[in-house]
Amino acid sequence: MDRKVKRYFMGRPGRDGAGVNLIRTFGNSEIPDFDPFLMMDFFDSKDPKDYIKGFPWHPHRGIETVTYLIHGEIEHGDSLGNKGVIRDGDCQWMTAGSGILHQEMPKASPQMLGVQVWLNLAKKDKMTDPKYRDITSEMVPLYEEESFKVHIVAGTYGDVTGPMEAIETKPSFFDIELKANSEFVYSIDPDFNSYAFLVRGEAVFDNDKGGLISYPNGVLFDSGDTIRVTTKDKPARFLLLSGKKLNEPVAWGGPIVMNTKEELQLAFQELNQGTFIKKK
Repeated sequence: MDRKVKRYFMGRPGRDGAGVNLIRTFGNSEIPDFDPFLMMDFFDSKDPKDYIKGFPWHPHRGIETVTYLIHGEIEHGDSLGNKGVIRDGDCQWMTAGSGILHQEMPKASPQMLGVQVWLNLAKKDKMTDPKYRDITSEMVPLYEEESFKVHIVAGTYGDVTGPMEAIETKPSFFDIELKANSEFVYSIDPDFNSYAFLVRGEAVFDNDKGGLISYPNGVLFDSGDTIRVTTKDKPARFLLLSGKKLNEPVAWGGPIVMNTKEELQLAFQELNQGTFIKKK
């Protein structure tokens, strides 16, 4: 059964970090609609003044952060000693787990186009050891047919599997380029949550409703085992993410997401006491 659109959502201009202009597509006001996804910010600018101040050192606990660039350049570093640069087609996938400090500092580029997604961790994994994975564009496989391309960061499409795997949430992260007057079809576990977000062009995500939507807008899908996306006179590029629902309580305080208020209070207490980082 084809999935229908449960609701549409619109990217809203916002500011975060040290003064980065961005488009927030969904966040804590949408809990638990997007479970296991918590938030997604969209970056789309040709003016370095929009993003050059970046995201200086800050903490995370209880989540995974996924930064994916279609175009641009971001230097990063963390309290584990990891550092590097992500560029066009690269992805930074960080498991904050029990606690990590990191920074992300964009560099002036002809275009900054990409997203950061927050993926929740299951209660039993909230305090796991932090991990960091640098996924270069060469590591992201491409599934290609005549009418579309799928860049697979995580999950499987056809017989192609991406480099990232998370055991509890089992996420799929696809960057899809769909030509005009074409169709993309994806078979999905009916129990998984899924959403799509247009980064370019326009597409139809619910053939019953038939309405074209254009970027920067997205859809949250309802239940079903098939996602079907079609284009008309213009091509589309969109991100398609899906994952297994955790169905757990969420306590959210800034960059920290736990299950209870008491766990949040402890995390901020440890930040103040200098005991937040459990593993170096």
